[in-house]
Amino acid sequence: MDYKWAHTHPMSPVRLALTMSLARSFGVLDDVETVEPLPVDDKLLTTVHTQPYVDAVRAVSHGKMASNGPLLERLFGLGSTDNPIFEGMHEAGSMLVGGTVAAAAAITSGRVKRAVNIGGGMHHAMKGHAAGFCIYNDCSIAIRWLLDHGYDRIAYIDVDAHHGDGVQAEFVDDPRVMTISLHQHPATLWPGTGWATETGGADAGGSAVNVGLMPGLGDSLWLRAFHAVVPSMIEAFAPQILVTQVGVDSHRDDPLTDLALTVDGHAAAIRALRDLADRYCEGRWLSVGGGGYGVVNVVPRSWTHLIASALDKDIDPTAQIDEDWITGAQDLSKTVHPDYARPPEATMGDGGVTDFVRWDGDAGGEPPPGVSEATQRQTDQAILATRRAVFPLHGLDPEDPRD
Repeated sequence: MDYKWAHTHPMSPVRLALTMSLARSFGVLDDVETVEPLPVDDKLLTTVHTQPYVDAVRAVSHGKMASNGPLLERLFGLGSTDNPIFEGMHEAGSMLVGGTVAAAAAITSGRVKRAVNIGGGMHHAMKGHAAGFCIYNDCSIAIRWLLDHGYDRIAYIDVDAHHGDGVQAEFVDDPRVMTISLHQHPATLWPGTGWATETGGADAGGSAVNVGLMPGLGDSLWLRAFHAVVPSMIEAFAPQILVTQVGVDSHRDDPLTDLALTVDGHAAAIRALRDLADRYCEGRWLSVGGGGYGVVNVVPRSWTHLIASALDKDIDPTAQIDEDWITGAQDLSKTVHPDYARPPEATMGDGGVTDFVRWDGDAGGEPPPGVSEATQRQTDQAILATRRAVFPLHGLDPEDPRD
């Protein structure tokens, strides 16, 4: 809750408090083990980040270097509109890392097969600078930790509306890590990366997989794209563990992006990720949060579905939300900037339609209700662009729907 940039900033930690209280109201967290974040020192942070960057974050966290504002922004991305300086930002960013590494350690120890840190998912932070609301890249640090503790085939799937650029950049030359990102098309949304042609470095061809989807895309076509690419890549790579970043800024009401998924679509995507972990990774699944700026009306519902799915306590999207929770959420929403505080909904879904027509190498017949032929055609073009770029690198036929 200390990871709080400013009152006007889109990323409000209120979304975390509301998620946990909503999950409790459904009994999802009954008899569930929770663990403290692990201690985080510079040795752990610098497995991914540079020491000068960590030193700079620590200094500004304690009110030092304030007179060097323009230089800090240019060198380290600190003090920008996206990443304003706030007191204690080093400690807050480190705690998010400690939570994700604690999740990795719990799985590695064999105590659990699934672990979730909704506070994590800071996938934009780069080696030497903050970016996109992210100070330290807990995703990359946890993957490094897993590589240092016996894993040598790790798949990372990112379903945030923004490209998982920081994680891809960290592992683009490492054949032990496959990064898969489904995101709004890079020509239409920051950070402008994640093109289908980004497929990994010279010594790790096929290690990066990117699906860029056009604005306005809803549940059925998003799921069509996911299932046309992701399961084949996971099967071909045969990972030992699945790490997923479940940003939910792909929602139709998100104020920062232009995709059009519903909470129902998020729940379907989450369950598909769980199924992949069960099928190909012996159930080992580490999941983190990420983007999502419908702080009151979207994030708590979608991430409650995430927690519930990890615990095999799936919630029906038509389930009614407790009125006391709605009242409390309305009260908390007053602490959030009005742009991100749309009132809470009454049910755990939006009435979204998650049925989809599987990709079969062409347009797949008539589009689903409410979907234009042009939108389906654009989606199929995105699917084919990705398959043609990366499938041959794994010995797969990009035109064959069975792959």
